[in-house]
Amino acid sequence: MKKLPVGYSTLENIINDNCTYVDKSMFVKQLSDAGKYYFLSRPRRFGKSLFLDTLKQAFLGNKDVFKGLYLENNWNWDETYPVIHISFGAGELRDAMALTEKIHEILQFNAETHQVTLSNLSISGEFFDLIRKLNAKHHQKVVILIDEYDKPMLDNITDKETCIQIRHGLRDLYSVIKDSDAYIKFVFITGVSKFSKINLFSGLNNLNDITLNTKYADICGYTQYDLETVFSEYLKDGDIDLAKLKQWYNGYNFAGKNTQKVYNPFDILLFFDNGYLYKIYWFETGSPKFLIDLVEQNKYYIPRLESINVTEKELTTFDVDNIPLATLLFQTGYLTIKEIISIGIQISYILSYPNLEVKFSLNDSLLEIGTTIDEKSKQIFNLDLILKSNNLDGLANVFSSHFASIPHDWYRNNNIANYEGFYSSVVYSYFCALGYELIAEDTTNQGRIDLTIKTYDKILILEFKLSKYGDAKEAIEQIRANKYAEKYVKENKPIYLVGISFNDVDKNIFDYRWEPF
Repeated sequence: MKKLPVGYSTLENIINDNCTYVDKSMFVKQLSDAGKYYFLSRPRRFGKSLFLDTLKQAFLGNKDVFKGLYLENNWNWDETYPVIHISFGAGELRDAMALTEKIHEILQFNAETHQVTLSNLSISGEFFDLIRKLNAKHHQKVVILIDEYDKPMLDNITDKETCIQIRHGLRDLYSVIKDSDAYIKFVFITGVSKFSKINLFSGLNNLNDITLNTKYADICGYTQYDLETVFSEYLKDGDIDLAKLKQWYNGYNFAGKNTQKVYNPFDILLFFDNGYLYKIYWFETGSPKFLIDLVEQNKYYIPRLESINVTEKELTTFDVDNIPLATLLFQTGYLTIKEIISIGIQISYILSYPNLEVKFSLNDSLLEIGTTIDEKSKQIFNLDLILKSNNLDGLANVFSSHFASIPHDWYRNNNIANYEGFYSSVVYSYFCALGYELIAEDTTNQGRIDLTIKTYDKILILEFKLSKYGDAKEAIEQIRANKYAEKYVKENKPIYLVGISFNDVDKNIFDYRWEPF
């Protein structure tokens, strides 16, 4: 059985150490034949750096590492090209000066690798000097590969002023590419997000964005076929339930077609490496704090994450001055494409969670807004015990305890307590953190249910109200009057109706009641 390439980011090490490898080299040929300038956005830990290294080894003419792979017999190995490899993946750059120093270090390293000397110029002058001198020395056009192009900005995304300064520094670097076309063979830029071309790439309008191109939907990530063939020995050895594995880690969709969903490679490798344990491997590798901050600042209605409708323009670009939360959640991997629909002549995307890992772990983190990890964990445990019984009296205590744990100062600079969506978002996130199936704003032929929760042995239908608009009794009456429960009678599970009324003065539950259908 081959080794698992956990932590590997270079093709040469994977091949030399006899590791399992999903062959992506056919995309190198496809990209090289079809064009010159490319951009790809994918979430973190998705294999972007490994693919860039695959491109690098091909253009350098390192044929030995492609033995047995598609490219071995489908590439002109007689021609080699000098490669400039730029990566901002390591460390954090907290101001424009640190960025400038980092760029100089990267350019000097590339110059030393190719044994050329750069003049002591500006960033843009140094980059152009490097391109021109490599072209002259090797008598070949230059390949430019840029990894994590946006990380310096994402590291400072909640500090607008610093982020704008860093954007200026990056634009100074990237603007050189357009004016160096005569010296360039191939350019590939990759990162997590897609910032505006106008504000960052300064006129590089011929950059082909393949992020949502169907032909490249699985350029990073593992398809179901990859999983069942390349990792067949691991699947057999662990006697894996493929349906459960898919529910936990599959679901990333970069083309809108259900047949092209992929797994995050990091999840699959860690799942096998950790003895087939279902854990939140990908989520734990990076803090979503900046997302939590944006949710808090924008008073976002969390249940909406079940199904968000965004336009193509909204989905594919944003900038420091305009950061739609849904766009950022998609580009960072917390949401994915569920469906593509047409609205008039425009394309619109329906977004949702990609899988159980992301849905559970993101909502688990959202529950820490305004309160503590210990309080959250205690109440999740209590909620689980209540749901395993048929007595729902304790539900009110769980949520009341959570709201009571939020310090009064937390509400001082916002009016979030006036929004019904804040309270219902907390309730929703608790159920998500237990991994249950939830349907927010659940549509029936009589109206719309605020929240439906489906456990393995029961169904809960919840209606929320602010106390100034009604109490829990009125919420239950609304459920019965609109015959919401009839939608689920055919599932042959006990159905419970739950009404919760919140008080924006006390910032807690005002009234609660439940009854069987």
